[in-house]
Amino acid sequence: MTFSGMDIALKASTHSSTSQQHWLHSTRYRCQYGLGSTHLNGRKRSPMVLSVRAVSGKSDLDFSDPSWKEKYQEDWNRRFSLPHITDIYDLKPRLTTFSLKKNRTDGGSLSADKWNGYVNKDDRALLKVIKYASPTSAGAECVDPDCSWVEHWIHRAGPRKEIYYEPAEVKAAIVTCGGLCPGLNDVIRQIVFTLEIYGVKNIVGIQFGYRGFFEKGLKEMPLSRKVVENINLSGGSFLGVSRGGAKTSEIVDSIQCRKRKLKVSVVAVPKTIDNDILFMDKTFGFDTAVEEAQRAINSAYIEARSAYHGIGLVKLMGRSSGFIAMQASLSSGQIDVCLIPEVSFTLDGEHGVMRHLEHLLEKKGFCVVCVAEGAGQDLLQKSNATDASGNVILSDFGVHMQQKIKSHFKDIGVPADVKYIDPTYMVRACRANASDAILCTVHGAFAGFSGITSGICNTHYAFLPITEVITKPKRVNPNSRMWHRCLTSTGQPDFH
Repeated sequence: MTFSGMDIALKASTHSSTSQQHWLHSTRYRCQYGLGSTHLNGRKRSPMVLSVRAVSGKSDLDFSDPSWKEKYQEDWNRRFSLPHITDIYDLKPRLTTFSLKKNRTDGGSLSADKWNGYVNKDDRALLKVIKYASPTSAGAECVDPDCSWVEHWIHRAGPRKEIYYEPAEVKAAIVTCGGLCPGLNDVIRQIVFTLEIYGVKNIVGIQFGYRGFFEKGLKEMPLSRKVVENINLSGGSFLGVSRGGAKTSEIVDSIQCRKRKLKVSVVAVPKTIDNDILFMDKTFGFDTAVEEAQRAINSAYIEARSAYHGIGLVKLMGRSSGFIAMQASLSSGQIDVCLIPEVSFTLDGEHGVMRHLEHLLEKKGFCVVCVAEGAGQDLLQKSNATDASGNVILSDFGVHMQQKIKSHFKDIGVPADVKYIDPTYMVRACRANASDAILCTVHGAFAGFSGITSGICNTHYAFLPITEVITKPKRVNPNSRMWHRCLTSTGQPDFH
């Protein structure tokens, strides 16, 4: 996974600089998982008890200490406090210029003290709402062995009544990085709209990811409501994307900005269809990916059912997390076997996948298999090669499964017609659906925060420190109710 899908940079300036090197860039927004991954401070998670999934960042809690809960809460509040420009600069806020309440006579916005649409700086959202009675409860996430109830509060997102930038002096830049994802154009459009409501006039787009900061010939693209009005009607990225290519020596990173006393805020948007960002209900692009993946599954189902001993095989995206494969399999109701990275399995033997496929052909006459791209990597030869973003290049498990199925049924003398579908680029390049099109916000930057991201947590929009959400990828919990629902739908056994 690459967490740098979109960055929004706000810079206070009294002039319109044409230098592309005046923008903040931080390499921590490009942290990858796998070989060469970045885990902040090597933070360890709390010890697990049975199937307990610890949510604490502390590994030194003494649960026999009567005050352990208070100490844990202090640590949580410290970790999830949001970096703010007043941590570095002595600044005073001003009354916001953002208001959705318009004056009918002159079209201007009403004063902030006359509109109640602002989020109080002390508002918090509760991250978890289920009180687990036991570590053995399905999907239990516990801090201590007794599953004590501990409140996890995070900052509520939204416009504040006070801001730390003068909109007329702000230059705002938008950059989309990594691979494509449904909803990028929706986010670009919404950011521009929101910035204009604040009163920002100097809005630019950086073309083709971080490459646009230093590549000769790539100019800043002026953005306005008129320019981006209809870009949401198309998939892809209006600004273009690229992997890697960032030359940190040529881009002012956060340390240099501090040394030069540049007043800059950087806010990242969680762009990944894999839905593997910690603490978030879902990331934008995920719903669209699941919806589009079902088209591929339905095609595989039709092909398999129409053939003698047909086997439909679909490979979906998901390097380290199988959320797309799980959700698409459950939603379609047409999958007989779903294989994801979080759940180990064997292909051969009495309890292997191949034997189950034999059973399905005997019983139904056809079957459909869905695999996540990161599944079964322990069964394949590993490669130390990496892509332009530094991600380890995975072995192609989809192709391996296709060849394995063909050779297996040939060896046992049973005809099998394998139909393999890989819709990877179709899934990520399509236009966002109605759900993914609304996951947008820009208020955190004007509120003075930097190094944060925003997303839906427990159905509420919230701000989170990037340092916390990139410690590791969110993964499917094999003991969760959602995975159990998927197993109920597919009817697959335990492949061990």
